Amino acid sequence: MIYKFLITIIIFIHFLFIIYVLFGALLGLKWPKLLFAHLPAFLWGAYIELSGGICPLTPLELWLREKAGQASYSGDFIIYYLEKIIYPPMLTREIQIFFGIMVLLINIVIYILVFLLKRKVKS
Repeated sequence: MIYKFLITIIIFIHFLFIIYVLFGALLGLKWPKLLFAHLPAFLWGAYIELSGGICPLTPLELWLREKAGQASYSGDFIIYYLEKIIYPPMLTREIQIFFGIMVLLINIVIYILVFLLKRKVKS
């Protein structure tokens, strides 16, 4: 029972981290100092996608699934819906590289906007 709960928490954290990697720089509009926390997160996300690496949360999740006696992705509402976003069934190496490039481009655009808006406000 506890393993199933922990799996749900890991999936949820994984999903939130992905959202943070993609759009966390927007927090810099309100709190510019948060960009220093976001920068390593977004670089890590881009690295994982571009290198074909595995996020440490994935092996942890799989280990918890093994402990819970689960062989496949099935479970409650959060797991059922979020997993399809985090682990799309059509994920190929090319799509993963595309995701990595998108992470870089989205964040570069957001960082440019944040710095331009902050510069404009100071003027």
